[in-house]
Amino acid sequence: MNTVFITGCSTGFGRETALYFLEQGWAVVATMRNPAASTLPASEHLRVLPLDVTREQSIVAAISEAGDIDVLVNNAGLGWLNAVEGTPMDVARRIFETNLFGAIATMQAVLPGMRERRSGVIVNVSSSSTYKPIPLLSVYRASKAALTSLTEAAALELAPFNIRTKVVVPGMAPSTSFADDLQEQIAKGGWFPPAYQEFANQTMAALHAAGSGDVTTARDVAEAVFRSATDPDCPVVLPAGADAIAWANAV
Repeated sequence: MNTVFITGCSTGFGRETALYFLEQGWAVVATMRNPAASTLPASEHLRVLPLDVTREQSIVAAISEAGDIDVLVNNAGLGWLNAVEGTPMDVARRIFETNLFGAIATMQAVLPGMRERRSGVIVNVSSSSTYKPIPLLSVYRASKAALTSLTEAAALELAPFNIRTKVVVPGMAPSTSFADDLQEQIAKGGWFPPAYQEFANQTMAALHAAGSGDVTTARDVAEAVFRSATDPDCPVVLPAGADAIAWANAV
């Protein structure tokens, strides 16, 4: 039985991806900061492990406990919406620590075993904001664009070892915990710098309107991750969701 190791499985894309792989008969190692809060159903093929992708010791411990890993899915991510000027540097660093450096560290932890077995797939979850610039997503977009670029170059580095790296690019998904947390913070007021507030109001209205059409579901992402993991002919960069596909075709 093949084993998939997925980061960020407490909610949203990660949780749905864990469920999807279980449905396909895989052994799943679902990781999250607080396993006690997991809502994944019990299964003899499921292990839920603690993992904080910003802490190297946590990564090493989880990878070691998981054993041989056939597929790594770097899904854990930190969202952020604000102007560059309104983004504190500690927040910017935390976004990159989670969205980029955490993925790099997790890749480094699994690659020696994959190289030894000369087999493996790494799927990194990016964002459709990388297809076109969206105001107020500048820092977040930069972290996800870097992740996509990393994956594309790594695909060439790792091909001689029969290891594939892929990127899944979800579209807008307003039902994620990121969106819920963001709306809660914005509702408190004072989120954007005062000079940007009018522009932010217009931008938020436009994003809300865009989110009322065809948007990405967690299932869309899970299916795209599974295809990336199992189909050798799948493109390195795969959009997930109707809106992401439309944006990709427009590039």
